[in-house]
Amino acid sequence: LEPDVVVRRQEALAAARLRMQEELNAQAEKYKERQRQLEEERRRQKIAMWESMQEGKSYKGNLKLNQQEAESGASASAVPKSKPNKKPLRGGGYNPLSGEGGGTCSWRPGRRGPSAGG
Repeated sequence: LEPDVVVRRQEALAAARLRMQEELNAQAEKYKERQRQLEEERRRQKIAMWESMQEGKSYKGNLKLNQQEAESGASASAVPKSKPNKKPLRGGGYNPLSGEGGGTCSWRPGRRGPSAGG
C-alpha cells in the first residue's frame, strides 16, 4: 500500500473522531444546562412551598396548580375531551354498612374456634 493513502486515511479518521467528540461535548453541555434549569425550578418550587407553609396556606394545592399551568403551557394545542353524563352505579339509598338496599349476598361471620383440621 502507498504511504500517502495510509496517512490521508489516518488523518481523515482522526478528523472524524475529533468532530464526533465535539458533538458529544456539545450534547453533554446542553444536557448539563437542562439539568441545571430543572434543578433551579425544583428549588424555586420548594422555596414557594416553604413560604406558603409559613403563611399557613395549603402548599399542595399551589404545587398542583403550578404543574397544571406548566402542562397547559406545554400542550396548548390539545383539545380537552368532554365527558358524557354518567349515571350512578347504584341507587341513592344504597349503604353497605346498614345491610339494606344491597344485593342478595350478606356477610356472616365464620364459626368460632380453631379450624377443624386433622
